Amino acid sequence: MVQLRHVRRREEADADDLRRAQSPVTAVQPSDAGDEPIRCRGLDKGKGMYLLFVKSESGTPGGLLARPVLTSYYKSRHFVRRPFDPFNVYTSPNEAILCQDSYQSMYAQLLCGLVQNTEVLRVGAVFASGFIRAIRFLEKHWQSLARDIRTGTLDPEITDRSVREAVMRVLKPNARLADFIESECGRDSWQRIIPRLWPNTRYVDVIVTGAMSQYIPTLDFYSGGLPLACTMYASSECYFGLNLNPMNKPSEVSYTLIPTMAYFEFLPLYRSGTTEPDHRDLVDLVNVKLGRSTRLVVTTYAGLYRYRVGDVLRVAGFKNKAPQFTFVRRKNVALSIDSDKTDEVELHAAVRNAVNHLDPFGATLFEYTSYADTSTIPGHYVLYWELRLGGTAIPPSVFEDCCLAVEESLNSVYRQGRAADGSIGPLELKIVEEGTFDKLMDYALSQGASINQYKAPRCVKAAPVVELLNAKVRSNYFSPKCAEMDPWAQAMEHRGTSKKGSWRNWRCSFLIIIMNTFIN
Repeated sequence: MVQLRHVRRREEADADDLRRAQSPVTAVQPSDAGDEPIRCRGLDKGKGMYLLFVKSESGTPGGLLARPVLTSYYKSRHFVRRPFDPFNVYTSPNEAILCQDSYQSMYAQLLCGLVQNTEVLRVGAVFASGFIRAIRFLEKHWQSLARDIRTGTLDPEITDRSVREAVMRVLKPNARLADFIESECGRDSWQRIIPRLWPNTRYVDVIVTGAMSQYIPTLDFYSGGLPLACTMYASSECYFGLNLNPMNKPSEVSYTLIPTMAYFEFLPLYRSGTTEPDHRDLVDLVNVKLGRSTRLVVTTYAGLYRYRVGDVLRVAGFKNKAPQFTFVRRKNVALSIDSDKTDEVELHAAVRNAVNHLDPFGATLFEYTSYADTSTIPGHYVLYWELRLGGTAIPPSVFEDCCLAVEESLNSVYRQGRAADGSIGPLELKIVEEGTFDKLMDYALSQGASINQYKAPRCVKAAPVVELLNAKVRSNYFSPKCAEMDPWAQAMEHRGTSKKGSWRNWRCSFLIIIMNTFIN
């Protein structure tokens, strides 16, 4: 009974958050105003092909459901029974969105989007990585999709009854459209495939700020340079604000925080890159200074008090007297592919666990770094290890075990991306030649780094550095399977040994930081 009351209170709080979030939505909805961007006009005359997905749920030791906030939203009456809004008509039926089988959900949503291709005025997903994954899915399955459109029948691999019924309501035989899809997808290059298949598309609505900016070149390739719109800034804690100029370039995106969403405060980020956790340093929304980098702190209607979200923001300007912020980065995040956030402490602990597999062979880890490789779809983590080898040869299976050990040590958000929805690819381990990290230091010194202050980076991003490391690779290995450890078992396992580690794992299980860009 206590659990039921808790769930009801949580649902009521979520409903209040949704009502507050929906109230300022008209600020960014298109109108017939003369100053409205030409690409935004007439969006009520067409549809949006938004590829939305639910993720798997797990149970807490107390019996409550733990799931991403977007999954909660999609399953709520606010989404399932949403009132008709001509600006937010989706090509995807609810049944396809709510299907937990990611293959069937993706197939059905793309099929419905292709059937209605001339009605589509905008395309998108939550994160850029998810949208690119959908395009890669289309590359693999366009022949089956075209066949279904030609015959007006649905592939037998789609077994979910509700999904089949929903798709068959819009699927009719259309040989001309099937010929068109086969002609476009059969070309040598998939450059501009989005405007080729959906010719009336005006922009791509995805998150491309922060870690997602690494996907911009790939999106530009597939979209032919269509605008990339980031409309809203939100998280699982609460909604934060809006982008009042959604057609701006990604590098120019700023968000205006809405003061009725929560009580916002800001913790200054000092030159050392750290924040002193002292409430006396907190700055109110009205007192922030232009150009300052700060860490966002929120007090929410749902009960969070002075909660440090983890986002580092910079004051970019003002709309009248309301400050506007650019998203700089997640604090302490080293690696991110999708909604996963892995910091240096967590990565180091995972590597430390993995190198235990090398002990029987007399090998030790001299140095390591990492890289989030988004050139593959889905993207994946890459570790570069420089070893000091013993006298015994190390079999490939041991390095594969090391890959798996790292993945099993990472947080539940990462493991869910690997095992549940395939948004993250298998971790890759690259063994580099001896002396590689000396070369890396030489490069850093040549770029002006101080030899007295230099330390090997735990994560690399610069293309010349990645090229240097890849040129020294002797062998590489991939994780042989998905790590599927129960996140709650892991959280309980860390209890008592590391207060900070326990909190980090618990937080990752509950608070998947997302930005909701579904309101146009």
